[in-house]
Amino acid sequence: MGMAAADLQFHVLAVDDSLIDRKLIERLFKISSCQVTTVDSGSKALEFLGLQQEHDDQNNPNQPCVSPSNQQEVEVNLIITDYCMPGMTGYDLLKKIKESSSLRNIPVVIMSSENVPSRISRCLEEGAEEFFLKPVRLSDVNKLRPHMMKTKCKSHKQEELEIIVTVEKQESIEIAHVVPSQPQKETDTVQQQQQQSQANSNNNKRKAMEENLSPDRTRPRFSSLTTAV
Repeated sequence: MGMAAADLQFHVLAVDDSLIDRKLIERLFKISSCQVTTVDSGSKALEFLGLQQEHDDQNNPNQPCVSPSNQQEVEVNLIITDYCMPGMTGYDLLKKIKESSSLRNIPVVIMSSENVPSRISRCLEEGAEEFFLKPVRLSDVNKLRPHMMKTKCKSHKQEELEIIVTVEKQESIEIAHVVPSQPQKETDTVQQQQQQSQANSNNNKRKAMEENLSPDRTRPRFSSLTTAV
């Protein structure tokens, strides 16, 4: 099944505490015909994605600090986040997204104004698709289209699979209602044929017995016998 043109519009979630950088990112992605949602913190990004931060994460450091909440109503095909933000950093946000079974397949891109190799390596190892240095350019945004396309393909494959499974279940239900009556008809037909065959056999036997007992078929009598002198 092909994807309609409307289905090819990507939705990007941009996370940055700088208003100027958020406006720049929004403008670049809109030039690329993407729908853009902007938030100014990692916690708001988690809220938009349908995740909520636990308030007792400090008391339970070994427990995951993200738990499922309501699923987001809008599909997100890419998350681009600043690395340095107050409270939750871009790296922390990346980890929480990759820890979520429902969100881990969303591509995440980190951006930063500081070129720190160890920081870049850590983000890429954690699962980030790209690490861009600010200011982000249109050429950088264009590199992200294949990553967003993967989420569309996976989404459509999942929808097609669900449709196929639904159709197969419906067909199985219909067959279950129709098939049981068919063997009964065939059994009735076979029984009728057997009964007719038995009746014909009995008639044939009866006719044979009547023919054997007919006067015309009795043993001949000799009217005269030759007596030896």
